[in-house]
Amino acid sequence: MTKKAKKPWPTKDAMNQIYELNLWGGSEFDFYSGSGSHNPDIVNPYLDVLTAFLESHNKNLTVCDLGCGDFNIGKQLTQFTKKYIAIDIVENLIERNKQIHQANNLEFHCLDIAKDELPMSDCIIVRQVLQHLSNAEIKNVVEKLTNYKYIILTEHLPLGDFKPNKDIISGQGIRLKQNSGVNLLEAPFNLKIKTETILGEYNLEQHKGRIVTKLLEMF
Repeated sequence: MTKKAKKPWPTKDAMNQIYELNLWGGSEFDFYSGSGSHNPDIVNPYLDVLTAFLESHNKNLTVCDLGCGDFNIGKQLTQFTKKYIAIDIVENLIERNKQIHQANNLEFHCLDIAKDELPMSDCIIVRQVLQHLSNAEIKNVVEKLTNYKYIILTEHLPLGDFKPNKDIISGQGIRLKQNSGVNLLEAPFNLKIKTETILGEYNLEQHKGRIVTKLLEMF
């Protein structure tokens, strides 16, 4: 009997390569999730609005972070939650995070958010993650988002008008070069929500777009 060939796992392979080759910068001796997770001009306003949101719920929300990366962001939010569940597709990155970041209310899991069942929580954080995924993978994620009360979504979007949700191959790149970006409320995703609130927006230099954070309250 011949063995069936294993199906390729392009997204996992792509993300592993990004960290192995330091394609988002940083040192060859550690994992680095890019300037968007480390530039204080981007990070500090984001942390301010997230902290305010979590504190407004008396630090009593269980949060699930889809695509936690090197955890430079999450480590500063954990204390404001009842429980923080951090997820990433890169196994070595998760193992590194487990060793460095420890708290009684903190868990790390290696999961593919497009394929695997996600932990239950009150709030989903998905920060500049969907922009790297194909439309098919985003659809799979969107089907799971209806299980949660709050979605805090951050995306890198073009300046001005743009056509949303042009498809890409999952990997390092995003839709910006096609003058596109992810909008879950538009086709082909058509996510149904109760309310949408813009929590923050940061314009990048040299017309490289803007980073927008939205709070989506689900039905």
